Amino acid sequence: METLKKIFPLSFQAKDVSQLIIYCLIYLVAGIVFGFVIGILARIPFLGYIFALISSLTELYITAGLVILFLYYFKVLK
Repeated sequence: METLKKIFPLSFQAKDVSQLIIYCLIYLVAGIVFGFVIGILARIPFLGYIFALISSLTELYITAGLVILFLYYFKVLK
């Protein structure tokens, strides 16, 4: 659990509904911004494959962060 807290620090900080919504919005905005930037950079001919991989990893991180956020808030994770 300590490793998860180090990797996903925002997911373990929501104590009430307003914080849950704020951290959820942070993850969603970060996903949109990173997706837009990486989408532009993925058009570079030789680096496109690397940026496609980075895009997949950031999407996975954001999805896992959101899942952990909700699981921790609803006390499934302790």
